Amino acid sequence: MIPEVDWAALRREAVTAMRTAYAPYSGFPVGVAGLVDDGRVVSGCNVENAAYGVGLCAECGMVSQLHRTGGGRFVAVACVNRDGAALMPCGRCRQLLWENGGPDCLLDTPEGALPMREVLPQAFGADDLHPA
Repeated sequence: MIPEVDWAALRREAVTAMRTAYAPYSGFPVGVAGLVDDGRVVSGCNVENAAYGVGLCAECGMVSQLHRTGGGRFVAVACVNRDGAALMPCGRCRQLLWENGGPDCLLDTPEGALPMREVLPQAFGADDLHPA
């Protein structure tokens, strides 16, 4: 059974994660929280690096926590900026959400909750690596 999404609670958890971000170079802290199909909530924050290209987006930490705490699939995800406003994930992170939530995973966007199939149309995934 898919748990009901409490968007306010998910955003609060994303804000809590954002407050622990390490963003001394950009000054742009990001937090994210995801509801897992078993009811757990996992979160992450961005972690920058002086070598800009090796910084970690918040979604990277959240996906790591998902797998570290038992796996599963994302049902819903909220990503926020410093002000707690909905923030669209970058392209790499949209791919992470697709791989770990699939086309029905809901993403809290500035335009409201959208399924990943609308956020990342014609997505590339595991099925493309092993066509039938």
